Amino acid sequence: MARIIVVTSGKGGVGKTTTSAAIGTGLALRGFKTVIIDFDVGLRNLDLIMGCERRVVFDFVNLINDEAKLQQALIRDKRVENLYILPASQTRDKDALTEEGVARVLDELAKDFEYIICDSPAGIERGALMALYFADEAIIVTNPEVSSVRDSDRILGILASKSKRAEENLPPIKQHLLLTRYSPTRVSRGEMLSLADVEDILSVPLLGVIPESQAVLKASNSGVPVIMDSESDAGQAYGDAVARLLGEEHPFRFINLQKNGLLKRIFGSKSKEELPV
Repeated sequence: MARIIVVTSGKGGVGKTTTSAAIGTGLALRGFKTVIIDFDVGLRNLDLIMGCERRVVFDFVNLINDEAKLQQALIRDKRVENLYILPASQTRDKDALTEEGVARVLDELAKDFEYIICDSPAGIERGALMALYFADEAIIVTNPEVSSVRDSDRILGILASKSKRAEENLPPIKQHLLLTRYSPTRVSRGEMLSLADVEDILSVPLLGVIPESQAVLKASNSGVPVIMDSESDAGQAYGDAVARLLGEEHPFRFINLQKNGLLKRIFGSKSKEELPV
């Protein structure tokens, strides 16, 4: 049976699409047949992150409206076997996502896929609610800042009350916390919340901590999921998160302040410029 996982947050710009691309790619690299669906109708970006924007012919809304067949709309990734992308429409609005239509598409995908990753738009409008409604699990993506964490807390309430599972009194959606753009250096300077602060506020099991990294921006601009950059800290952190999602135990990396060794203190070291918040 397919596992439907929504990648969601309350605030925009926290890395949901980057996370959807990375988690979906990581699952496919592990041998699981995986599809990533872009629910951000009108503002699609998943196709850019995945580097397949020129291959979009039909989209999610075309399927809902019976204007195309599933095999016409699905885009097979050229780099990773078992990985497919279902893009959003750029010309429709979010009202095109009907509960009946989304359910029909998900049911059809569930016949052939082991993992269905739903890349949610930000906030609590229709696209976001449709993305989470049918989910079995949720990855709540947040930055270590007060507004992002507060908005994520609001999403937790919606997951608990407005999902199909909640309406039918089924076991609740399994929740995972993914903290992105984390910098122990900035935490030490009091410029962002610590991991402990975020965990204390949200009380959701931690799936991963993605360090603030230039590799994320580079990957997005080149249309390659950052998890495929196995030399980068962000790529390795996403790999760890996928492993934990599959039930493996991995220590958390990139969460502690690295102290310079004796040689670095003597000769100095090149510092990486951090991304602005």
